[in-house]
Amino acid sequence: MTGSLTVVGLGPGHEAMVTPEVTEALARATDILGYTPYVTRIAPREGLTLHPSDNREELVRAAHALELAAEGRHAVIVSSGDPGVFAMASALFEALEAAPQHLDLPIAILPGITAMLAAAAAAGAPLGHDFCAINLSDNLKPFALIEHRLRMAARGDFAMGFYNPRSASRPHQFARVLEILREECEPTRLILFARAVSTPQQAIRTVTLEQATPEMADMRTVVIVGNSATRQVGRWVYTPRSAGAPA
Repeated sequence: MTGSLTVVGLGPGHEAMVTPEVTEALARATDILGYTPYVTRIAPREGLTLHPSDNREELVRAAHALELAAEGRHAVIVSSGDPGVFAMASALFEALEAAPQHLDLPIAILPGITAMLAAAAAAGAPLGHDFCAINLSDNLKPFALIEHRLRMAARGDFAMGFYNPRSASRPHQFARVLEILREECEPTRLILFARAVSTPQQAIRTVTLEQATPEMADMRTVVIVGNSATRQVGRWVYTPRSAGAPA
């Protein structure tokens, strides 16, 4: 029996944002692997084995999925959002590089709707021109590199989407992020705090950079910083498609 390995994105939270392609892959799966809160989104059924695991066990999880597929199982690794955005697709290929005997396995990566894009749509179109995404967690990279990338993105006048802005173990770092932005951007720059996007707890708040405080963000929040041309029209926030470079 030929097995397979698929990495899927479950979207930001609401079931309507799971793509039909991902739904089909989940229906075919014999094994579901992922971070526990994501695996709990999958309904148990006969013939399906769930393998929840802790955060920061990405490489172990990926190696296990490769082994299951090699045994003839149809393994599906679940991520929130899109699996290729700060998620499990990259971890899978890192594990595959260390286990080249599995290179011939059927592998597929199925995209999902990222929290950043869902948040942008709920707010309007703040990413309507050039933008970048930055993971503010320093678990896998030094914070000095995050600071450097923040400055370069701000000087390039990119809109920015921030993942993992603030947690219980990193309560102080987002304050430093706001300091850097204030050093590089005008105080009226718009910044959005989008929490629990697409769930019943969704809350979106738009303030200026000078009004922003670290406490406005937590691990369920995606932060979007506009570029110098980003503006509000009524309750909506958008960045014009014709936004040019800073003067």
